Amino acid sequence: MTCNDVERDLEAFVDRELAADSAAEIRAHLGTCASCRQRVAHREALGRLVRSAPYYEAPDRLRARVSGQVQRTRSARRVLTWAAAAVLVVSVGGAMSLVRSTAARGDAMVDDVVDGHVRSLMGEHLFDVRSTDQHTVKPWFLGKLDFSPPVVDLASIGFPLVGGRLDYMSGRPVAALVYQRQKHTINVFVSPATDAGTGVTNRTLRGFHVRHWVRDGMSFWAVSDLNDAELTQFARALQST
Repeated sequence: MTCNDVERDLEAFVDRELAADSAAEIRAHLGTCASCRQRVAHREALGRLVRSAPYYEAPDRLRARVSGQVQRTRSARRVLTWAAAAVLVVSVGGAMSLVRSTAARGDAMVDDVVDGHVRSLMGEHLFDVRSTDQHTVKPWFLGKLDFSPPVVDLASIGFPLVGGRLDYMSGRPVAALVYQRQKHTINVFVSPATDAGTGVTNRTLRGFHVRHWVRDGMSFWAVSDLNDAELTQFARALQST
C-alpha cells in the first residue's frame, strides 16, 4: 500500500465503500504515514462541513435584485447562476461559523465517535485483534501507537472484552477497544487527553449513547446502542478500574 494508492481510494475509504481487506490495508498504511493521515482528516472535515451546512433563503433584497436582472436581460440563465452562487457563499459562510461553534462545544468529536462506531459495524471493520484476553489485546497495540492504552476486562460484571483495533479520530490514530453486552457492541476509543476533564459527560446522537471521561492522562469515549442505564454502569466501572 502506497500514498498513491491511498490518494486513489481516498473518497471510497472515507465514505466506507471499500472492501474490508482494502480498507484494512489503508488503515495499516495510515498508522505509519502522517501525510496520508492528514489527507484523510481534511477529507473527513470537509464531509462534516457539508453535512452540517444549514439552508438559507435568499434575502428579499437579493431576490428583488435577481428578479430585476431577469426582467432586464435575455441571459436569465446567467443571472440565476449568479444568484445561486451568492446564496451558496452565504450558506458556506454560515456553515463555517456553525462548525467552529460546534467544535467548541465538542460536538465534532461526538460526531467522529458515532461515525467511528457505525463504521466499525460495517463489514469486517470491528476487529484487528479478536480476543477476550486483555494480555493479548494490550500488547497488540505496541508499535502501532505512540501511547499505551489501558485495557481491562469487565466480564465479571457482564461486559466482556472481545477485541480491539486501530482507528482514527480527528486525523490521528487511536486505540479502539471492543466490549460486548449480550447482542450489543460497545466501542471505547482511547487516546492521550488534551485537557483534565471533569467526570463523565453524557451525550446522545442519532440513537447512540456516548460517554466521555478523562483519567490518568487518557481520554475515553464509549459509544453504543445499549440502553442508557447499562452504558452508564459500564462507563462507571471502566472509569474506576
